[in-house]
Amino acid sequence: MSSLHSIRPWRQIDRRKSRQIMVGNVPVGGDAPITVQTMTNTITTDIKATIEQVQACAEAGADIVRVSAPDEASARALKEICAESPVPIVADIHFHYKRAIEAAESGASCLRINPGNIGDASRVREVIKAAKDHGCSIRIGVNAGSLEKHLLDKYAEPCPEAMIESGLDHIRILEDNDFQEYKISCKASDVFLAAAAYQGLAEATDAPIHLGITEAGGLVSGTIKSAIGLGNLLWMGIGDTIRVSLSADPVEEVKVGYEILKSLGLRHRGVNIISCPSCARQGFDVIATVAELEKRLEHIKTPMSLSIIGCVVNGPGEALMTDVGFTGGGAGSGMIYMAGKQDHKQSNEGMVDHIVGLVEQRAAQLDAEADVAAE
Repeated sequence: MSSLHSIRPWRQIDRRKSRQIMVGNVPVGGDAPITVQTMTNTITTDIKATIEQVQACAEAGADIVRVSAPDEASARALKEICAESPVPIVADIHFHYKRAIEAAESGASCLRINPGNIGDASRVREVIKAAKDHGCSIRIGVNAGSLEKHLLDKYAEPCPEAMIESGLDHIRILEDNDFQEYKISCKASDVFLAAAAYQGLAEATDAPIHLGITEAGGLVSGTIKSAIGLGNLLWMGIGDTIRVSLSADPVEEVKVGYEILKSLGLRHRGVNIISCPSCARQGFDVIATVAELEKRLEHIKTPMSLSIIGCVVNGPGEALMTDVGFTGGGAGSGMIYMAGKQDHKQSNEGMVDHIVGLVEQRAAQLDAEADVAAE
């Protein structure tokens, strides 16, 4: 991205300067890439199912996975889950501070505590001690739906000012106990409320910020709401790690999170498919083709682009900017483009297999070039 800024300044996103912390072996904040998180929805004590879901999320690209610890058995189950996980595990703690202590003892890389329901400052101090003793970071998780009573009495309702004050109060507790390895979130299901709270928080602290629109909804509605809320904040340079909250498979949360970051040029992973919505001009079934390609290309991790356009109105122009392209034509065939240049004709029959092969070859070529550059 940085190489494009001088010639395309309208692409520039200046990230807010934040401190960097570690969540296990993953850096968050500072100049580290914006990380993608999700949360398991299995029963935590079903260790096998939870590990399988964590691994599926990691395979989809999750950098960090959160696991709920609602009771002692769950907190203790984290020991085996953390040992088997390919990514750092965040223990999600509500109501009982002892679960945080047990999760730290079990090997969690980070403890997510909600100021509104974890208890008084003395209990938070015990959690801080456990975090220090076991090398955990902490996420302060402010949520509009569970603000402290004294703040609701003061402000009458959840509002940005109340959420910011809650977060800063708990930052003060951590810092008064000489604890700096923390990040913070201030989530709401209302996009306007969340965005305003995050903007205020970003100005008030240099802590890494975890972005999320909580309880966003189902796959379609939640994706749209998250893209609006998180996209605007990221565009402003706010956010060091994100979680898309969907009533859907956690793997889908990871995919949506990456797509939001990819659309802003903030992270690059896998194949970015540029495709048209299709119309009567299409030379092949664009929608079915793209759906099949999305599934067939999920294994590609190399950042690259593929254009699938139904006709020659926009096809050649889009292909100029992509690694591989296919533009529909007449008589049951279309044109393949490689690195923006016309390469050869391809019949619609067998096109998906052919395109998958070309993408795999291009990915291998890009990986080899990256290895040479690294050496």
